Amino acid sequence: MPQKDSIKLKDAIAIGIGGMVGGGIFAVLGLAVSLAKGGTPLAFLFAGVIALFTAYAYTKLSLAYPDRGGTVKFINKGFGKGIFSGGINNVLWVSYIIMLSLYASAFGSYGPELFSITGDKSMDSHIYVTGVVLLATLINYYSLAVVGKIESAAVFIKLFILLAFVGIGLYGLSGNANLSQLNPKNWESPLQLIAGGMVIFVAYEGFELIANAVPDMENPKKNVAKAYFISVGFVVLLYILIAAITVGSLTFDTIKEAKDYVLAEASQPLIGQIGFTIVTVAALISTFSAINATLYGGSRVSFELAEDDELPHEFTYQLWNKPIGLLITVILTLLVANFLNVESISTSGSAGFLLIFAIVNYIAFRKNKEVNANRLITGTGAFLCLAAFIILTVQQFQENTLGVSISLGLITLCFLIEFIYKKSRQKNTDKV
Repeated sequence: MPQKDSIKLKDAIAIGIGGMVGGGIFAVLGLAVSLAKGGTPLAFLFAGVIALFTAYAYTKLSLAYPDRGGTVKFINKGFGKGIFSGGINNVLWVSYIIMLSLYASAFGSYGPELFSITGDKSMDSHIYVTGVVLLATLINYYSLAVVGKIESAAVFIKLFILLAFVGIGLYGLSGNANLSQLNPKNWESPLQLIAGGMVIFVAYEGFELIANAVPDMENPKKNVAKAYFISVGFVVLLYILIAAITVGSLTFDTIKEAKDYVLAEASQPLIGQIGFTIVTVAALISTFSAINATLYGGSRVSFELAEDDELPHEFTYQLWNKPIGLLITVILTLLVANFLNVESISTSGSAGFLLIFAIVNYIAFRKNKEVNANRLITGTGAFLCLAAFIILTVQQFQENTLGVSISLGLITLCFLIEFIYKKSRQKNTDKV
């Protein structure tokens, strides 16, 4: 007999789709086209294939170790509560902060296109970035119920608008003179296509939120796999169509000029200025709801890490009835979003999640008998994630040295902090 408040299959699919189709596609579409040109749909496909392999590992681990801690608990199950697992879980928290910064940057890019505050687009962007993060923080402190209601409404609105964009776009694409840009002769090299797909991998990472809901899911043996694969499969197809319509609707020069708000720009040839306005509003709603939901998720990660003794116990302290990690997450998000460009933020976020997903796939591979997983699938998933991480790092180092340096620096810092923390704890224990 299912629990009254259990999560049904459609709710779990909504969690997965809502987590992926947040602010990511609005933030990184222009960046993807700048890297992959006419091969942008293929770049999204490459990233989607890795997401599908990883969804398999998450399915098996979610069924074997159902826990609201999701990824954090999988890593602890795989490696115990040591320096390595603590370091990786710290990378997860930092990656949440990077994602928040990406969503805030997208909000800051679209906001001035709808309404200019100072007349200076750069200044307006910083005002929008800071304002939306602070507003979401106030809502998180005020009521989690409000956060949930905003997310539920936003999922419906953004999906409706994006599906309408796809429908209208496919209808009007055949007569567009820019359709030839999708020709393979306009594709970048295979390595550049893969690198392009990896830079925007952050647009897919949200499916892992399903893992946190599995303990409350109705009939998990039947529904968990469906929730992962339906949500990821749907989003892969959606992103490929959006990428194809965008590249087929605008010249590469126009896309480059409107890189930060390209999805709104792509709607203009289809339905004019009203389309631009509608998609801009959808972007603002989507990124705001994503910030709202991810703020709470990020603060919960730091709280769980402290409970598992992978961060100082002080992170379990409450401030205004919320984990202190919420305030720390907000401060770090404001710094990253206001001082780094979108490409550096996206590169850092993608690198972090590719590394985390490589490890999650490896855990499912290593514990294949315990979690009833296929070693070929999980091994391939681990290899693809690790290879993608290396390709992203090497390829982007030449073009975006700052972004790669920040990525590697943050990952190193996460492990260094964990090493110092664990050693200091051990010394204190030895003294006692």
